[in-house]
Amino acid sequence: MTQLDEFEFNNVQIDQHGPIAVLTINRPRALNALSADTLSEIAQAVNLIVEDAEVGALIITGAGDKAFVAGADISEFENLEGVYDGRELSLAGQDVMHQISSLPIPVIAAVNGFALGGGLELALACDVRVAATTARLGLPEVSLGLIPGFGGTQRLARLIGAGRALDLMLTARQVKADEALGMGLVNYVADDALTKAREVAELMLKNAPIALSLVKEAVRRGMDTTLEAGLEVEADLFGMTVATKDFREGVDAFLNKRRAEFQGE
Repeated sequence: MTQLDEFEFNNVQIDQHGPIAVLTINRPRALNALSADTLSEIAQAVNLIVEDAEVGALIITGAGDKAFVAGADISEFENLEGVYDGRELSLAGQDVMHQISSLPIPVIAAVNGFALGGGLELALACDVRVAATTARLGLPEVSLGLIPGFGGTQRLARLIGAGRALDLMLTARQVKADEALGMGLVNYVADDALTKAREVAELMLKNAPIALSLVKEAVRRGMDTTLEAGLEVEADLFGMTVATKDFREGVDAFLNKRRAEFQGE
């Protein structure tokens, strides 16, 4: 990623492994908590990654083995006063999560420890979540007199259903990896979350890039509307895939029993 040579980050790190970029939240002494500066750097890093044509998938993880992201940086909350401050903080966090969830490439969270509060909200903004066996996940904001503010009340309920989401949020309890898997909060559990996330990314990247992007768009837009309207979205995007060179390549490869060579066209 040549454009990254011009940028230095204090709280995040980007590594590239072929077409897979790994964005690491790098504040291990603070359990990778999401300070305002960290949120800003995540936004900058994501912009750089998506502009790199060589990147086909993004993995987000945390430095060290104790935490993915333990939450927002509570030390910064002391200066919050009144409705306006709270709303602005919430909107700032939501903007970053929306930026991640709207990326046209697959995004996988490698949850390598605590993913609490803003950390779980970051994982929820990803397409797929891989949890280490030691992971602990939860939205404990009510124990601080708050509610989740970076999208947790909305994304969690959409992912696992309102009943299960409310149970987690109202009790402020943390769930272990196996329970998270059982309720659909994570997709995979592995001893090494990052290694498994790379395997999942590689599996995704065997497929047509435009189709990957459009299937994400179909799901994202369909979740916000009725079934009937969502099916219209699906038909429109299906039609767009039929107009691609990758579609022709995929069909020809299938009929001739060879591996498809997709070009993203």
